[in-house]
This record gives sequence, structure tokens and C-alpha cells, in this order.
Amino acid sequence: MDSIAWMAWTLPTAIFFAALGCTLAVMTYLAAVYPEAERVGVLRIPTTRGDRLFISLVTAAVIHLLWIAFIGTDAIATLPIGGEDGVEISRLWLASGISLATAVLIFRTV
Repeated sequence: MDSIAWMAWTLPTAIFFAALGCTLAVMTYLAAVYPEAERVGVLRIPTTRGDRLFISLVTAAVIHLLWIAFIGTDAIATLPIGGEDGVEISRLWLASGISLATAVLIFRTV
């Protein structure tokens, strides 16, 4: 475990990678069960589920970077869980919610 001690393995990091892994597993399952068909949306280019996932992930990265640049990551609340200090809820979770809503919009319209 010391070989990865340089990485910032926090709960949000673990949640992110777990969600990304689950997303890729679901996309793989969907590709096997329901073959992909290109469709033309508001961008007027043919896209597949994989293309829309890629666009969603890039959009989420941009949303989070802009959020950190302009709003920051300060805590908006502290839950009384765990030790004396509790668990802080970062403003970055709001950016994650916006990213999720944007991904749903991309999958529906692009």
C-alpha cells in the first residue's frame, strides 16, 4: 500500500473512480445486449452512446474546473458523523450534481 501513498485517495476520489468503473461496466453491458445505432441530435452529427459518454465526461471535467476556479471548494455543511470534526460537504458536490444533470441532457438530446 505504500507504493500508492503519494496519491490522494480520499472518499470523494474513491467514489469518483467507483462511479466511473460502474459507468463503463453498464456501457459495456448495453453495447453487448443492445447494439449501438448512430443517431443525429442537436449537434447535427451522428453519435453513439460511447460518443455521448465521452462528451459528457469532457463536459463534466470542464464544469468542475470552472467551478473550482470561480466558486471554490469550501465546505457548505458539516455532518455530525465520525470523529470530533465530522464530515464536511464540499461545494464541489454541487458541481457534480450539475455535471450529472448535464450528462442526462447530453444523452437525451445529442
